Amino acid sequence: MNTRTQTLHAQTTDGANAVATHNRWLQLGLGLLCMMAISSPQYVWTLLTKPLSAKLGVPLPELQVTFSLLIILQTFFSPFQGKLIDRFGPRLLISLGTVMSGLSWVLASMVTSTSMLYLTYGLVGGLGTGIVYVGVVGLMVRWFPDRRGFAAGAVAAGYGMGAIVTTFPIAASLATRGLDATLWIYGIAFAVVGFLASQGLRVPRDVAPSGAAAAAHAAANVPNLRPSQMMKSPLFWLMFAMMTMMSTSGLMVTSQMATFAADFGITKVVVFGMAALPLALTIDRFTNGLTRPLFGWVSDRFGRENTMFFAFALEGVAMALWLLTRDNAVLFVLLSGVVFFGWGEIFSLFPSTLTDTFGTRHATENYGWLYISQGIGSIFGGPLAALLHLHAGSWVPVFASAITLDIVTAVLALFVLKPMRARFLQKGAAVAAN
Repeated sequence: MNTRTQTLHAQTTDGANAVATHNRWLQLGLGLLCMMAISSPQYVWTLLTKPLSAKLGVPLPELQVTFSLLIILQTFFSPFQGKLIDRFGPRLLISLGTVMSGLSWVLASMVTSTSMLYLTYGLVGGLGTGIVYVGVVGLMVRWFPDRRGFAAGAVAAGYGMGAIVTTFPIAASLATRGLDATLWIYGIAFAVVGFLASQGLRVPRDVAPSGAAAAAHAAANVPNLRPSQMMKSPLFWLMFAMMTMMSTSGLMVTSQMATFAADFGITKVVVFGMAALPLALTIDRFTNGLTRPLFGWVSDRFGRENTMFFAFALEGVAMALWLLTRDNAVLFVLLSGVVFFGWGEIFSLFPSTLTDTFGTRHATENYGWLYISQGIGSIFGGPLAALLHLHAGSWVPVFASAITLDIVTAVLALFVLKPMRARFLQKGAAVAAN
């Protein structure tokens, strides 16, 4: 190849990489919007529990089955959904998912029994949000091989922070329009926004990262394992157990917060000129979203397991302080933000760690299998936590269980997962070298 040909080839490659770089930031923005459109069914649920309980005449544990169904169906079907996305492309499936998620609220506005609520809010909403969540995260870890933690965290932030813009409006709408009108209006809005954003999603062309990112990518020698191969590794099941434990503690807070805030005497208190509970929920949405790209970015530079240890331990300590100072409304609001800051990053750290370990070719479907762990966590953190509180007559054992899970998972990340993953990757490099 002569000098002129080499120059033209270099210019063509640089141009392709520049286009790919431009496109991937657009894809990140669209994925973020899709995630924001599906965030409220999970993160605003706690505002709906009391009006739904009053409308249907059912106790909290029975009502919380809806929340668990939402998370279980969002997660348990995600491997199948990931396979469909890999086969038919992200735009079609994610478009369908955003419409289903919004439609679940419209249908839930018409329910007259818990079984109908389970089918609408739980079944339709869970399947819809699952398609969008696993599809967008799986797409972003392919678009950003050199910034995988940050990219997964950024779109996951849309899911965690999307409810920031809806928490106060939905709370106000519930007070003025009532439950049914609120569900109908916001359901339509979520479906329209998500559907429009999903129309621009595309699968990346195979343009390799350049410079240091390319060298690191080549040096990793990461195998592209199928789910059946991945699930034969104890490493996968360790990550599965750790994500289940962290999901349990986080979803306990997400699903029960309005209830234990009322028991702590916080709901009728004004903090910084605003009602304490909606203020806490808004701060939580912000920190829960911020932590995902932030800790993803940190993990890209300082290691996944090191970041896990710090973040998981932070949540455990914050929850302990939260419980000890539960009578102080100001500390309740502020510490709730710290708790969510220590939890939300699981949705950037685990998918990026999984893809770093088992490869990108089957990333969407592989993450679908890991994502089931959140469904299991929703069972422990939702109705089982409510039952534990009901039988104990106190939130202390519920909080104690969540704190223990946080600390144990932090220790596992640094002292078990880190050496296991290092050995696995060294073995992969040795096989590749031979």
